[in-house]
Amino acid sequence: MSNAKKKRVSLRGRKGTIQRVLRLIQPYRGLVLFTLLLAAVTVLTTLYAPILSGRGVDLIVGQGNVNFPALGKIAIQFGVTVCVTSICQWLMNMVNNRITFQVVRDIRVQAFQHMEILPLSYMDAISRINTDVEQFSDGLLMGFTQLFTGILTIVGTLGFMLSIDWRITLIVVVLTPLSIFVAKFIAEHTYDMFRVQSETRAELTGLVDELIGNEHLVRAFGYESRAEERFDKINADLQICGVKATFFSSITNPATRFVNALVYAAVGVVGALVAIGGGITVGELSVLLNYANQYTKPFND
Repeated sequence: MSNAKKKRVSLRGRKGTIQRVLRLIQPYRGLVLFTLLLAAVTVLTTLYAPILSGRGVDLIVGQGNVNFPALGKIAIQFGVTVCVTSICQWLMNMVNNRITFQVVRDIRVQAFQHMEILPLSYMDAISRINTDVEQFSDGLLMGFTQLFTGILTIVGTLGFMLSIDWRITLIVVVLTPLSIFVAKFIAEHTYDMFRVQSETRAELTGLVDELIGNEHLVRAFGYESRAEERFDKINADLQICGVKATFFSSITNPATRFVNALVYAAVGVVGALVAIGGGITVGELSVLLNYANQYTKPFND
């Protein structure tokens, strides 16, 4: 099968998986809408906090020239904003946990009911049910926590930056494909590697369960040496794919930090030149630098 055909098959498989996940989530759509609302409030308050800090910076003109009454009002607004953000994030995590564990419970029940009608040759699938459901739980919880807020953060950050200076916003937009490319490259390779690792681990667990459960047959037919050879081969394959999966996942942090540094440096250099020319204030420059960090975070996640 050609690489292009493999990619098309993989893409169709992933789309089908997403559709099945959406069907599982559908009974809890009320909670999903609530968590979307909380995500929107969290993003808005998170993006509003740098604006308040930027206004505070502009009120500190120099030694002996500080507008303390205005700074006091900004400090109160900043405190309220932080409290609202914290409460919404806490509620959102609670709702996301509830949705995730409800969906995972439904999956476990369906999987167990299906296992009851399968022949004994499928018993090695128990390992994959346990490990894959746990991974699905982590991924679903991460998706609810980061996907909604990530999309809103990207759109909101660009909107707020555009309201301050379109030239600096253009720099960020130009560098965006680099973030997308790095994220896509790492995601695709880690997905394939961890999929192979999961399948190999399930094969190894199934072999061990089979040998232990039929130990008397293994000894009776003198199958010990062949069983050991099979185990060594699968174990070696698991080591190879495990090392590859760990390697690709380990480059996530340095790769994304490198992209973050590029975006931050570009915003800092261009923003400083614009500020020197009187296009923006020092406080607005600090706001743009904050937004540069917040903009790249969803791509990292």
